[in-house]
Parts: sequence; structure tokens; C-alpha cells
Amino acid sequence: MDFDIPKDIQDLLGRLDRFIEDVIKPLEQQDDNIRFFDHRREDARTDWHRGGLPNEEWEQLLHKAKRLADEAGFYRYPLAKKWGGMDGTNLGMAIIREHLAAKGLGLHNDLQNEHSIVGNNVGLLLMLEYGTDEQKAEWVDDLAEGRRGFAFGITEPNHGSDATHMETHAVRDGDEWVINGEKTWNTGIHKAQYDMVMARTSGKPGDGEGITAFLTPMKAEGVKIEEMLWTFNMPTDHGRVSFTNVRVPHTNIFGGEGRGLQVVQHFFNENRIRQAASSLGAAQYCINESVKYAMQRKPFGKPLSSNQGIQFPLVELQTQCEMLRALIHKTAWLMDKNGAFSVSDKVSMCNYWANRLCCEAADRAMQVHGGLGYSRHKPFEHIYRHHRRYRITEGAEEIQMRRVAGYMFGYMKQQAPKGVKVD
Repeated sequence: MDFDIPKDIQDLLGRLDRFIEDVIKPLEQQDDNIRFFDHRREDARTDWHRGGLPNEEWEQLLHKAKRLADEAGFYRYPLAKKWGGMDGTNLGMAIIREHLAAKGLGLHNDLQNEHSIVGNNVGLLLMLEYGTDEQKAEWVDDLAEGRRGFAFGITEPNHGSDATHMETHAVRDGDEWVINGEKTWNTGIHKAQYDMVMARTSGKPGDGEGITAFLTPMKAEGVKIEEMLWTFNMPTDHGRVSFTNVRVPHTNIFGGEGRGLQVVQHFFNENRIRQAASSLGAAQYCINESVKYAMQRKPFGKPLSSNQGIQFPLVELQTQCEMLRALIHKTAWLMDKNGAFSVSDKVSMCNYWANRLCCEAADRAMQVHGGLGYSRHKPFEHIYRHHRRYRITEGAEEIQMRRVAGYMFGYMKQQAPKGVKVD
């Protein structure tokens, strides 16, 4: 295996850096937009008088940055060329996501809401892979241009990480389905025009099959956002949603009847390796800033950096970054070579360890910077609060570790779930 970053990716990183300096940074400074990233960030981003929702100006700024990135040809990197992308690879995405996150907070890449000038576009990727011809004709352009989107209604209040014990159910009535149930942590639901609601249509609790994905209009009768859940890191775009006798047409089934959960699993591995790379980048940023500060700060007449009590914890964190980077690159490379499900155990290793490492690096950065590090005039508290989320969401670290154990002890196999397409 060649450990050098491929030349095409190196060249792309250079173009991205120039685009950030020439286009994104000026926009970040324009009209006091920097308020969304400096010590005022949480207050500026949050509409406290509207249930803690994201401020409309904040979301419009993110939308503008993405449109500029799309016009420049960067935003759709993971997509096929026929859809305006670059036929991007998993290795490329991992390197890019780490590179952008390592720059720290900014309009180029804000991980609180998965915003980036190189989009992850999970919904669009799913639509291209599993949508019917009619659904693609209706959805693809709008998803790509950011005019329309859907949230993911998977998690339920009483079941958390166990998506197979699903109380939300749907019953067919002629050419329609009637959905009843409740979803929580429905991210992005405050703006999404549709919710991809997972509902049991056959089988019994615990079965992976028999769960169907329905593209459900949020304006449909019987759909109600019960509350927006306030979190450790505000603003909130996570809602609890109820569905009472909600009728959707049979044509709104996504990915095939009874195969909804398997379809979503298709992109879990790709999404998790990218998220791991982002956490790694944020961790590296915290370490770099701590080293810089320790060399400048001179309490008691000598640099902080001369103290082993400062050096050794940062050495341990840097060592973990180097080892994790090697595993992320290897895992992403193997995914490109052998398919996303060939390295499921390594994806889980990368994901849970990167999220934990980022929290530890942010905590250490606060300690090295002292009182200033604890303040909001440095970004470490924001990084910690945001990345602490990923130790729970998108597969809690205990779920990831259980997954690794399943492969180690022979309870699971490195293969795609039944019903999932494999390249």
C-alpha cells in the first residue's frame, strides 16, 4: 500500500484551500458573519425565542456557501460525473474531511450540522442508488441544488439504538399506507419537507427485514412536530415527531417494501468513515493549537512547552492521531478496493475511537489554554460539546464496539445486509 496522498487529491486540496481563502473567508467576514464562529457563535446561531431553532440568517449563510462551492465544482465531489461530481472515492472523502476539519471552525466546514463545501449528501446518494425512476426524476435535482430534502425518521423514544424493535407501523389500505407511531432525534426536521419514516410493515419485533421506508410529507394530515429537543450544543434541529393515521401513497415507498433498514445500512459505513475523519481533523486542530500556545505562553519565566506535564499528554494524543490516520486511510482504501462491507469492523474501530479522541483532545486543549481555553473566546468548548454527540449518535461507541466484537468472535460476517446492493 502506498501511504502517499494521491496526487489528484493533493491537487484538489490545494484548489479547496484557494477557494476558501478567495471566496469563503471573505463571505465569513462580510456583514459580521464572523459572529457565527467567534465567541458569540452559540447565541448568534440560535433563535432562542423560537424554540431554540437555528437562526434563519445562519442557515441562509450556510446555504449560500454550499451554492458557491457547488458553482465552483467542489460540493458534489462524491457523486458520479454525470451528476456533476468527480467520481470521488472513500479515501478521497476521508482525506478531504480531515483536511477541512483540521482548519478549525469556519464557514468552509462546520460539523455541528454536517455543513461543508464538500458535501456528504447522504440523502442524494441514497436516492441515486435506490430511488425509482419516478422518484429520481422528482428528487435528484432538488436534492443536489438544496431546494428540497428529507430527514431520517429512524430512532424511537422507547428503543434508541435498537432500530429493529420498532413500534411505528404501517398498514396497507388499497394504494395507500396508513402510518402510526413516533420518532425522535429527527435531525433537520424543522426544515425538511419530507421525513423518511421507517415503519414495520411485516415480521416481528427484532427482525431486520419487514421495515419499510416511506417518504412522508411533513404537511400530511396527522404529522406533528411535538417538540424540538434542546441539546448540549445549541441550536437544536432535532425533533420528536408523531404520526397519527398518516396516509402516504404506495409510490412513496423508498428502496422496496420491507427493505428500508437494509437500504439505510448501505451508507452507514461510508458515512461513519467520513465522520471519523472529521473527528480526527478536529482532534488534530486541538493538538496543533495547544502546541502553538504552549510555545508562546511563558508563565514563571519559561515556555509552557518546556514542561513535561504539558508535553506528554499532547504526545500521547498525537501518537493516537497518527495511528488512527493510518487506519482510516487503510480502511477507506480497502472500501474503494473491495466494497463498503468488506471492512465493517475497521469502520467501527475508526468511528468510535476518533470520536473519543476528539473529545479528549478538546479537553486537553482547554487545560493547556487554562481559563482562556474554558472561555468561548477559544473554540475548544464548542468542539467538545459538538463531538461529544458523536459518541452517542449514528451508532453509540458501545454499539460500535459490540459490532467489532461480533466480527472478532464470529457472530457476524463481513458482508452486506440482505437486500443491499453491492458494487
